[in-house]
Amino acid sequence: MSELDQALALLTRGTHEILVEDELKKKLASGRKLRIKAGFDPTAPDLHLGHSVLLTKMRQFQDLGHTVIFLIGDFTGRIGDPTGKNVTRKPLTEADVKANAETYKEQVFKILDPEKTEVRFNAEWFGELTAAKMIELAAKSTVARMLERDDFEKRYKANQPIAIHEFLYPLVQGYDSVALEADIELGGTDQKFNLLMGREIQKHFGQEPQVVITMPLLEGLDGVQKMSKSLGNYVGVDEAPGSMFNKLVSMPDSLMWRYFELLSLKSNDEIDALKQGVEQGANPRDVKMELARELIARYHGEEAAANAHKSAGNQLADGELPEDLPEVDVDFEGAETAPIATVLNRSELTKNSAQAKDMLKNGSVKVDGEVVAPSTMLPTGKAYVIQAGKKRYARVTLK
Repeated sequence: MSELDQALALLTRGTHEILVEDELKKKLASGRKLRIKAGFDPTAPDLHLGHSVLLTKMRQFQDLGHTVIFLIGDFTGRIGDPTGKNVTRKPLTEADVKANAETYKEQVFKILDPEKTEVRFNAEWFGELTAAKMIELAAKSTVARMLERDDFEKRYKANQPIAIHEFLYPLVQGYDSVALEADIELGGTDQKFNLLMGREIQKHFGQEPQVVITMPLLEGLDGVQKMSKSLGNYVGVDEAPGSMFNKLVSMPDSLMWRYFELLSLKSNDEIDALKQGVEQGANPRDVKMELARELIARYHGEEAAANAHKSAGNQLADGELPEDLPEVDVDFEGAETAPIATVLNRSELTKNSAQAKDMLKNGSVKVDGEVVAPSTMLPTGKAYVIQAGKKRYARVTLK
């Protein structure tokens, strides 16, 4: 495989769509340092691993020698991105934008190489844009084109209001690509319309259109719904090392390759070697531990990654796992959920059903570090770290 083919295989790994792939090959083959743009409206400073998917892809471009532009939309954040919304989104205040932007900047260099990163704010150019220039920009598209966007179309048909300024958002995002002379723009699948608008606007201004790469939303630890703090299926980038280790090692085996694909900076060959090892009988838990250590090292350092699993006893409450954590399988014969009391009893974490009920009533049972209620039902098909009292714990897989 040629060096170009290897680069292309890495950069396309985990992507949802590339528009247009032949153009990407041409840009990579040119040998010049490309400019890779991704925009972040600073609206959610409480980050989890799902937010890091774009950053991981940006880092892969950097490792191949290219420059990435981490664009903080301090101007567009005041408009409010309407993507995926069925109502007009409330704009952020300037104070909100500045506070949230600082949080992003604190996190971004845990993944990106600062020597190959430009951190930019789009108020640099929009703050100076005259009303005449904004009208000129607005003339680059039509209402009919805007209504092709799924969310706008739905709101229009449902007779829900669409503010005029919302039509400006895709145009403004597109003009960012002009101002930054972007070769490639990354974004989520929900951003496709806005990213393609960048190609159109660049053509209007005489620039070579950017390649658009969309990345999928990362599934949460349940393997079903997207990662979300509100759904409780997330791993926060600022979580304690032991908590991160606990969650990642307890994820379903079926999910681990997806996380490697979207979050790991390992090469394709390294990941293929891990897959081959599992196919030949290696324990999937060991592979998940390797992923956990890589991600913990990224956010907390190598020492934290090496020690995330080493404590036991009462320290388990802090999310740390002991080295000798017992592994227990409990079969619920196809049931979708299992009562926590029954799980405790069948996994022999309690002596009998009566003790299980007493411990639950006293708040002495934790599942993945959280105290659970006696009525808790655990979904089957995944593993949990369960602690009963101060000294009894196990990783319990419900089948």
